[in-house]
Amino acid sequence: MAKKSHSLTAEDCLVAVMVATSASDENIQTSELVTIEAIVNHLPVFASYDASRLKTVSQVVFDLFSHEDGLDALFGLVRKNLPKKLYETAYALACDVASADGHLGDSELRLLEEIRYELTIDRLHAAAIERAARARYMKA
Repeated sequence: MAKKSHSLTAEDCLVAVMVATSASDENIQTSELVTIEAIVNHLPVFASYDASRLKTVSQVVFDLFSHEDGLDALFGLVRKNLPKKLYETAYALACDVASADGHLGDSELRLLEEIRYELTIDRLHAAAIERAARARYMKA
Protein backbone atom coordinates (compact mmCIF):
# COMPACT_ATOMS: atom_id res chain seq x y z
CA MET A 1 0.00 0.00 0.00
CA ALA A 2 1.47 3.33 -1.05
CA LYS A 3 1.70 6.10 1.50
CA LYS A 4 -0.42 9.16 0.77
CA SER A 5 1.61 12.31 0.24
CA HIS A 6 0.24 15.59 1.48
CA SER A 7 1.33 18.98 0.21
CA LEU A 8 0.56 21.89 2.48
CA THR A 9 1.00 25.64 2.17
CA ALA A 10 2.36 27.62 5.11
CA GLU A 11 -1.21 28.70 5.92
CA ASP A 12 -2.38 25.08 5.70
CA CYS A 13 0.30 24.17 8.25
CA LEU A 14 -0.97 26.82 10.65
CA VAL A 15 -4.52 25.49 10.22
CA ALA A 16 -3.28 21.92 10.71
CA VAL A 17 -1.60 22.83 14.00
CA MET A 18 -4.80 24.51 15.21
CA VAL A 19 -6.96 21.53 14.17
CA ALA A 20 -4.53 19.11 15.81
CA THR A 21 -4.70 21.13 19.02
CA SER A 22 -8.49 21.05 18.96
CA ALA A 23 -8.55 17.32 18.24
CA SER A 24 -5.88 16.45 20.81
CA ASP A 25 -8.42 15.67 23.52
CA GLU A 26 -10.67 13.75 21.08
CA ASN A 27 -13.44 16.26 21.81
CA ILE A 28 -13.53 19.13 19.35
CA GLN A 29 -15.42 21.99 20.98
CA THR A 30 -17.57 24.50 19.08
CA SER A 31 -15.62 27.31 20.74
CA GLU A 32 -12.39 25.89 19.31
CA LEU A 33 -13.86 25.65 15.80
CA VAL A 34 -15.20 29.21 16.03
CA THR A 35 -11.76 30.36 17.19
CA ILE A 36 -10.04 28.66 14.24
CA GLU A 37 -12.51 30.23 11.81
CA ALA A 38 -12.12 33.68 13.41
CA ILE A 39 -8.33 33.43 13.29
CA VAL A 40 -8.39 32.44 9.60
CA ASN A 41 -10.80 35.28 8.81
CA HIS A 42 -8.92 37.91 10.81
CA LEU A 43 -5.13 37.49 10.90
CA PRO A 44 -2.93 38.99 8.19
CA VAL A 45 -1.05 35.71 7.68
CA PHE A 46 -4.29 34.31 6.21
CA ALA A 47 -5.07 37.34 4.01
CA SER A 48 -4.80 35.37 0.76
CA TYR A 49 -5.85 32.00 2.20
CA ASP A 50 -8.79 30.15 0.66
CA ALA A 51 -10.91 29.38 3.74
CA SER A 52 -12.62 26.55 1.86
CA ARG A 53 -9.37 24.60 2.47
CA LEU A 54 -10.20 24.34 6.18
CA LYS A 55 -12.19 21.15 5.62
CA THR A 56 -9.48 19.58 3.44
CA VAL A 57 -6.70 20.39 5.89
CA SER A 58 -8.81 19.15 8.79
CA GLN A 59 -9.31 15.85 6.98
CA VAL A 60 -5.55 15.56 6.43
CA VAL A 61 -5.03 15.96 10.19
CA PHE A 62 -7.73 13.39 11.00
CA ASP A 63 -6.24 10.97 8.45
CA LEU A 64 -2.79 11.38 9.96
CA PHE A 65 -4.14 10.93 13.49
CA SER A 66 -5.70 7.61 12.48
CA HIS A 67 -2.16 6.19 12.20
CA GLU A 68 0.14 5.34 15.08
CA ASP A 69 2.86 7.72 13.88
CA GLY A 70 0.42 10.38 12.71
CA LEU A 71 1.59 13.13 15.04
CA ASP A 72 5.19 12.62 13.94
CA ALA A 73 4.04 12.74 10.31
CA LEU A 74 2.12 15.95 10.98
CA PHE A 75 5.17 17.60 12.53
CA GLY A 76 7.27 16.43 9.59
CA LEU A 77 4.87 18.12 7.18
CA VAL A 78 4.78 21.28 9.27
CA ARG A 79 8.58 21.51 9.53
CA LYS A 80 8.89 20.88 5.78
CA ASN A 81 6.25 23.41 4.67
CA LEU A 82 6.11 26.12 7.34
CA PRO A 83 8.82 28.81 7.27
CA LYS A 84 10.73 28.98 10.56
CA LYS A 85 9.69 32.61 10.97
CA LEU A 86 6.11 31.31 11.48
CA TYR A 87 6.95 28.68 14.12
CA GLU A 88 6.08 31.02 17.00
CA THR A 89 2.91 32.01 15.14
CA ALA A 90 1.93 28.34 14.95
CA TYR A 91 2.51 27.97 18.68
CA ALA A 92 0.55 31.12 19.47
CA LEU A 93 -2.40 29.92 17.38
CA ALA A 94 -2.28 26.51 19.07
CA CYS A 95 -2.37 28.24 22.47
CA ASP A 96 -5.36 30.33 21.39
CA VAL A 97 -7.28 27.25 20.24
CA ALA A 98 -6.39 25.32 23.40
CA SER A 99 -7.56 28.24 25.56
CA ALA A 100 -10.77 28.91 23.62
CA ASP A 101 -13.01 26.62 25.67
CA GLY A 102 -11.68 27.91 29.00
CA HIS A 103 -10.12 24.59 29.97
CA LEU A 104 -6.72 23.08 29.20
CA GLY A 105 -6.79 19.31 29.57
CA ASP A 106 -3.77 17.07 29.98
CA SER A 107 -3.83 15.99 26.32
CA GLU A 108 -3.86 19.62 25.14
CA LEU A 109 -1.01 20.49 27.50
CA ARG A 110 1.01 17.51 26.23
CA LEU A 111 0.42 18.53 22.62
CA LEU A 112 1.46 22.13 23.34
CA GLU A 113 4.63 20.77 24.94
CA GLU A 114 5.25 18.62 21.85
CA ILE A 115 4.69 21.62 19.56
CA ARG A 116 7.20 23.66 21.61
CA TYR A 117 9.74 20.85 21.26
CA GLU A 118 9.14 20.06 17.58
CA LEU A 119 9.19 23.70 16.51
CA THR A 120 12.08 24.58 18.87
CA ILE A 121 10.17 27.36 20.62
CA ASP A 122 12.34 29.01 23.25
CA ARG A 123 10.91 28.39 26.74
CA LEU A 124 10.82 32.10 27.64
CA HIS A 125 9.03 32.96 24.39
CA ALA A 126 6.62 30.08 24.94
CA ALA A 127 5.79 31.33 28.43
CA ALA A 128 5.01 34.80 27.07
CA ILE A 129 2.82 33.34 24.31
CA GLU A 130 0.99 31.12 26.81
CA ARG A 131 0.40 34.01 29.21
CA ALA A 132 -0.97 36.18 26.41
CA ALA A 133 -3.40 33.43 25.35
CA ARG A 134 -4.48 32.94 28.96
CA ALA A 135 -5.14 36.69 29.27
CA ARG A 136 -7.14 36.80 26.03
CA TYR A 137 -9.40 33.92 27.02
CA MET A 138 -9.84 34.75 30.72
CA LYS A 139 -13.43 34.67 31.95
CA ALA A 140 -14.82 37.32 34.27
